[in-house]
Amino acid sequence: MKIAVFSAKRYDREFLSAANTMAQAGHQLHFFDAPLDLDCVAVAAGHEAVCIFVNDKADAEVLKALAGGGTRLVALRCTGFNNVDLKAAAALGLKVVRVVTYSPYSVAEHAVALLLAINRKVHRAYARTRDSNFALDGLMGFDLHGKTVAVVGTGKIGLVFAGIMRGFGCEVIGYDKFPSQAFLDLGAHYVAASEIGARADIISLHCPLTPETQHIINAQTLAGMKRGALLINTSRGGLIDTEAAIEALKSGRLGGLGLDVYEQEADLFFRDLSSTIISDDVFQRLLSFPNVIVTGHQAFFTEEAISTICETTIHSVTQFATGQTLSDEIKI
Repeated sequence: MKIAVFSAKRYDREFLSAANTMAQAGHQLHFFDAPLDLDCVAVAAGHEAVCIFVNDKADAEVLKALAGGGTRLVALRCTGFNNVDLKAAAALGLKVVRVVTYSPYSVAEHAVALLLAINRKVHRAYARTRDSNFALDGLMGFDLHGKTVAVVGTGKIGLVFAGIMRGFGCEVIGYDKFPSQAFLDLGAHYVAASEIGARADIISLHCPLTPETQHIINAQTLAGMKRGALLINTSRGGLIDTEAAIEALKSGRLGGLGLDVYEQEADLFFRDLSSTIISDDVFQRLLSFPNVIVTGHQAFFTEEAISTICETTIHSVTQFATGQTLSDEIKI
């Protein structure tokens, strides 16, 4: 099959091509640096499949144009699918697949890295020692051992994160609409959503972005948090009302914020903007806080995870091309 791969970076080209060769799939991969949107959807004409990433737009208008150009399959090389209008896809007869499972360790371990860096002020210490400043004032953190960590979303990634936190000697509490016995087997336990803020010293978000979870961290939930709590988000930017988080940082209610995602990241992440002026004032305000660390949606970015993502994507396209049941199809 001819596949138009959008938002293609060097590593996408390398790993997708390797997966295609390894599987002897024989697909024709055409890589495009640009993200998929209405302005560049025309380049997908004649391609039976498109392969897209988290910030590509697959709304009703784009999907209609894709279908008109002969596309029959939308393959997401990621787990989240909030950027795809599934109802429109179904109405147009387009199949949509995603990568249900890749290395959950990649994201969970990055969440831990953000937590440790924020708590122990690693980013500030690094900057100081580069200037030969070895003073410790302002760098004090706290022991994770004995602290209460809340995991919001206890799927594969949340479960791995919870296990790591148990290894640190933390009390782990969680919230999920679909409780997991594996989470309980770790010695963790579930609580009501309303209890998390008051009890948790650390909150880590590992849930998908849906209409129900949009801004689950907002002015009201932040006001109910334990003063000085740390918040980590490696899931989707829209889970947090960023301006409300900024107010909580200013008041000291929020003790620190570690983000690998940002609700307006589509115009920023996965590109080099070091020689430009970023006009997003909210993002610039975030970066001004000494107790905030932002990484550019890199939690998934390990060799193991990228290999699995690309292999799964090629496998899904092959299933479609050969008329097999799509094991990773998203259905509404």
